[in-house]
Amino acid sequence: MSNYRIQGATGEWEVVIGLEVHAQVSTHSKLFSGASTAFGAEPNSQVSLVDAAMPGMLPVPNRECIRQAVRTGMAIDAQINAWSRFDRKNYFYADLPQGYQISQLYHPIVGEGQLLIEADEKAGIPEDKIIGIERIHVEQDAGKLMHDQHPTMSYVDLNRCGVALMEIVSKPDMRSPAEAGAYVRKLRAILRYVGSCDGNMEEGSMRADVNVSVRRPGEEFGTRTETKNVNSVRFVMQTIEHEAMRQVDVLESGGKIVQETRLFDPGTGTTRTMRSKEDAHDYRYFPDPDLLPLVLEEDFLAECRASLPELPDAKRSRYTDVLGLTPYNARELTAEVETFARFETLLAETAKTIGKDEPAVATQVANWSLSIAPGVMKSLGDEADPANATASAQASILAMQDKGEISGGQAKEIFEIVLKTGRDPSEIADAEGLKQVSDTGAIEAAVDAIIAANADKVEQYRGGKEALFGFFVGQTMKAMQGKANPGVVNALLKAKLG
Repeated sequence: MSNYRIQGATGEWEVVIGLEVHAQVSTHSKLFSGASTAFGAEPNSQVSLVDAAMPGMLPVPNRECIRQAVRTGMAIDAQINAWSRFDRKNYFYADLPQGYQISQLYHPIVGEGQLLIEADEKAGIPEDKIIGIERIHVEQDAGKLMHDQHPTMSYVDLNRCGVALMEIVSKPDMRSPAEAGAYVRKLRAILRYVGSCDGNMEEGSMRADVNVSVRRPGEEFGTRTETKNVNSVRFVMQTIEHEAMRQVDVLESGGKIVQETRLFDPGTGTTRTMRSKEDAHDYRYFPDPDLLPLVLEEDFLAECRASLPELPDAKRSRYTDVLGLTPYNARELTAEVETFARFETLLAETAKTIGKDEPAVATQVANWSLSIAPGVMKSLGDEADPANATASAQASILAMQDKGEISGGQAKEIFEIVLKTGRDPSEIADAEGLKQVSDTGAIEAAVDAIIAANADKVEQYRGGKEALFGFFVGQTMKAMQGKANPGVVNALLKAKLG
């Protein structure tokens, strides 16, 4: 259980959080028309007659939008409703030409599901926790109003109008900003694994309505507010922190929380009133007369399930149980689609290059992928050409390291040159003298010389001062200009000092 509490003047308060995440479905055309969904087009250049609500235009459901919603529901282990229906949500606004939004209130396509957020002590999540998901329904997005381009007028862009959205509604199961942040990150990862949404919060293709209330621990839920269209994980957490504190201050001052819709201001990290909160009856929902109910056939559902990839939880378990990675490495590698894709490509290439099974090299590849390679690329900045960081080049470096031909430091040096020039790693190692010396004779000669020159320290070591072993290693590596194989050095020193 989360131990997140707000300490007010009159005692502790608990925060209750639910999220309604709007995820734009990754399709080339809109939910009920053939207009393009490409981001960044000229305003009002992607608007069909259906989107513009021209008289006599009838909506036709996009099969791929429905398929992606079903696949998303399956990915969160949710109930898939073979029979669902579209409703009209009636309201007038300048960016919704129809005067109503086609949504699903009474019979959504996806019912209850769940999502696991993993324990993270540093983030304030002491144990794994299941967050319930109430439903996923499909609806059309509205357009976009722009108020800052003219002092006395607003402009409307209808390109987004009619784009398919999945509204993923959680249960009020979260109790801290950290849990809410973890939930959004995990949900985003699942959507991107499945391919049903690109998860780009900056472009608005994924955004969250944040419902917050406070209560005394163990009491009934308080009155909630809803903060609309929050478009980053950090802003979701800031919204919760500010809104919870605001509500506590209001209640402890003798006031009452008003159920309302609010807006988040990223510049100040605060929320402000937008409008009083509407209830379902305010929208006069009724079944859309232009659309027949959706009836999903068994073959369609079977294809949806068969098309699902390995999902984050299953992948994380495989990384720990089969590949032998640490829970931390497994979690980091599975957090983003690009990260696990790069790791798995490099793992396969490295195993082939070295001639070992994947589990035998997985830890080496994981450490390289998560720490060493990103560190080198960051240190080079604009000097690095990411295109040079091919899987074959990196696998070649890791293979040389695995054979003891190069050290960890030399691996970094070679990778730097690869990133700058695109040269072959083996050629770099030979041409630049970046190979370890494993010649036992040469190393033994250096060890003998160092032992002869430090007879007093040899005596102290043999007398029990074992920390001096590091001194002998350092002196040997210095004599060998850092190129001696550390394994050979350690073995020879132990034998001769023993």
